[in-house]
Amino acid sequence: MENTIRRPQYVSFDCLGTLIYFEITSTTRRLLGDRLTEPQVQAFLRQFSKYRYDQVCGEFYAYEQVLHDAYARTCVKWGLEVNEDAGKQLAAAVLSWGPHDDVPAPLKKLGDNFPLVILSNADTSYLDALVPKLGADFHAVYTAEQAGFYKPRYQAFEYMLDQLNAKPEDVLHVSSHTRYDLMPADDLGFTNKVFLDRGYDPESPAYNYTTVQSLDELNSLLGL
Repeated sequence: MENTIRRPQYVSFDCLGTLIYFEITSTTRRLLGDRLTEPQVQAFLRQFSKYRYDQVCGEFYAYEQVLHDAYARTCVKWGLEVNEDAGKQLAAAVLSWGPHDDVPAPLKKLGDNFPLVILSNADTSYLDALVPKLGADFHAVYTAEQAGFYKPRYQAFEYMLDQLNAKPEDVLHVSSHTRYDLMPADDLGFTNKVFLDRGYDPESPAYNYTTVQSLDELNSLLGL
């Protein structure tokens, strides 16, 4: 693969899904119980992910409620009664998650050579619990709560740049999500972007990113 990555001033990351394993499936299955067949559960999970995206395209509000509302909308689509405590159960699950197995060692190596930044789609309290599990030092951690906007809203990225006193070309942004991160980043002039492919989103090569399969591969492209 041709290396189109330039050495940046900062390396910024999406957190949930990219660094932290987004293991929402088991909690969703527990909420659903035996109300759907297995093929229906798979379809429900896909639709739930799409509603989570739609819920964050407007004004900021608490992530627990985002999760609840997205789950509720999916239940309505399937004609299912909504669990009253769905948001609480889903939020508690997020707080229990940890990093992908392939993250801590290469992330620490990367952090020893570049200032690391997180731009995350969650309330600050979630990052306070999750970031220490990553095993690396971060120059800054920015959340949707702090920015007042979730990704893919441009204002989330603009908040990060303002806080860093940086331009888009100063930052290498890494994400496993094309729609939340790489598409809006490209719109805003981020020319240094990496898609860490974890199977969440299909490739969208028109958005001018470099695809890697691991952080080790990213480190190699950065000469580490």
